[in-house]
Amino acid sequence: MLERILRTIEKLTPKKLYRFLQPVYHFLLACTGTIIYRHPSRHIYVIGITGTKGKSSTTEFVNAVLEACGKKTAVLSTIRFKVGAESRPNKYKMTMPGRFFTQSFLRQAVDAGCEYAIIEMTSEGARFFRHFGVSMDALIFTNLSPEHIESHGSFENYKRAKLRLVHNLARSRKPVRMCIANIDNEHAPSFLIHDIEKNIGYSLSHTHILSETPTSSTIKWHDMDIAIPLPGKFNISNALAALTLAHELGLSTEQAKQGIESLSLIRGRVERVDARQDFSVIVDYAHTDDSLRKLYETFPTSRKIAVLGSTGGGRDSWKRPVLGKIADEYCDEIIITNEDPYDEDPMKIIEEVAKGVTTHTPTIILDRREAIAHALSLARTGDTVLITGKGTDPYIMGPHGTKEVWDDATVAKEELEKTLKIQ
Repeated sequence: MLERILRTIEKLTPKKLYRFLQPVYHFLLACTGTIIYRHPSRHIYVIGITGTKGKSSTTEFVNAVLEACGKKTAVLSTIRFKVGAESRPNKYKMTMPGRFFTQSFLRQAVDAGCEYAIIEMTSEGARFFRHFGVSMDALIFTNLSPEHIESHGSFENYKRAKLRLVHNLARSRKPVRMCIANIDNEHAPSFLIHDIEKNIGYSLSHTHILSETPTSSTIKWHDMDIAIPLPGKFNISNALAALTLAHELGLSTEQAKQGIESLSLIRGRVERVDARQDFSVIVDYAHTDDSLRKLYETFPTSRKIAVLGSTGGGRDSWKRPVLGKIADEYCDEIIITNEDPYDEDPMKIIEEVAKGVTTHTPTIILDRREAIAHALSLARTGDTVLITGKGTDPYIMGPHGTKEVWDDATVAKEELEKTLKIQ
């Protein structure tokens, strides 16, 4: 009932007036939600995870480590909502849904007897006070690079929104507050200077990388060899965040190792699609210039076939030719396709991505399924097909609020099976 009332008020309020009052509106919503759900974060250990990249993967690493240590957990992330043994996919196309969602989730976690709540926190969530009233015990900072610039107005504003989360941690009344930051990122000092009990940095230099392959890595940590069943230095960094947290919490290092080694799949994050083909198919959320570059660098020796696009709706349009340029630099075949156009002309977005491709001749296919099918048809033994931009996004967002049910991995699997049957 309350949800309907709020939506009605929003619809009836003139747009200019609504934008002016929007911060106050969302702040009051956050306050109301905290009261309605009786301050649930006071009764559970809350771990916030923020950064530009790696939030979802780090969330899953942290959850795996805690569960391996015998802890009952709750997870709120871009990928899923989990309370204890029950898990469902996040289909909201936003990490921190509004309308009291976070407070309701925390109340469910507390009532279910969860000991830890792991919450992926975003700049947009902070901007709309969705973190307000969440009393954190710990915050993990993964990294910071330009994103959501058009939404926030500048990189400094974007960074400032992220730092609100640190300020929120500093205001928490929890007895031992902790910030764990990736000190390989130049912005880490901004997250480690606040008046809290523990400021801990983690870095790739704190471990020894024993081996790296296109499917996994092995590191030495606290005199233990730990096999990370996901590729790339970025996943080593994400795993280190979880291991550092476990160490600071005084949990078993052996059990933490088991948790890391148990995590063989994170949906939409370097996700392998297997239909017993003789080439690799990877689905990844990579949608920033840095994340796309690091993904391509994870497969240095194979011939790479890229399927990519960019988001519409006024979202970071500056990066479109940059993404094309990176694909041009690393990949052998480039297929540019539709992603989430919203109310923009999808061909205009595709053409802007294509401007960055100067060495190769990109193939432009508007229909995303057809683009994926074409990429698979080009693949030869040992090649790697990299489908990026959407990860676990459940919809392709079109004009006037329309949306098409979607899942890159599912579509890739279906098209793989068709291709293999024909062969």
